Amino acid sequence: MTYSGEVKVGGPADVHELKDLMITKIAVGPMDNNAYLLRCRATDEQLLIDAANEAETLLAMIGDDGIASVVTTHQHGDHWQALARVVAATGARTYAGRDDAAGIPVPTDVLVDDGDVIRVGRVELTARHLVGHTPGSIALVYDDPHGHPHVFTGDCLFPGGVGNTRKDAKAFASLIHDVETKIFDVLPDETWVYPGHGNDTSLGAERPHLPEWHARGW
Repeated sequence: MTYSGEVKVGGPADVHELKDLMITKIAVGPMDNNAYLLRCRATDEQLLIDAANEAETLLAMIGDDGIASVVTTHQHGDHWQALARVVAATGARTYAGRDDAAGIPVPTDVLVDDGDVIRVGRVELTARHLVGHTPGSIALVYDDPHGHPHVFTGDCLFPGGVGNTRKDAKAFASLIHDVETKIFDVLPDETWVYPGHGNDTSLGAERPHLPEWHARGW
């Protein structure tokens, strides 16, 4: 089956099989959050991005192999509702952006800064600190040595625009600056984007619309 990235709450997960990494996407909770399970194909170590909701659903997806770590992309409550239960069940090490960790009611084991590398088995993910949706939001970039990059953007980049900055002009200016300089300016059009809600996209699909986003201010 070809990966589409189109998942629905209560429906099955979708699996993106890369040479070194398997990415399983599932939708959970009343706000239709995406959670991503990454599995290193060489070591079988697993990492979860956003234990958003429905702990039972996430633990079933994780399976008996457990997870070594869980990354919370930002402090908004819909992205960590299942975090305490998932950590209690798996003993996973927790990661979050340094400036958002205080807003997450589960202790953060590793505070993440811009450019930090987070590993899952032999696979390396580079964290990019994107300020505006929250003070400490992070995206994770996997630069696949066998193909194009993949980026997990949390709520900082979606099909059709950057994340919600609540009509705060300063926050919008910060977020679009960081998304442009740390994502669009350094990654190719083929880069696959996995957002915190909804369908996937690519940088190539979104890049032509950057001037529109600037003009509308959100």
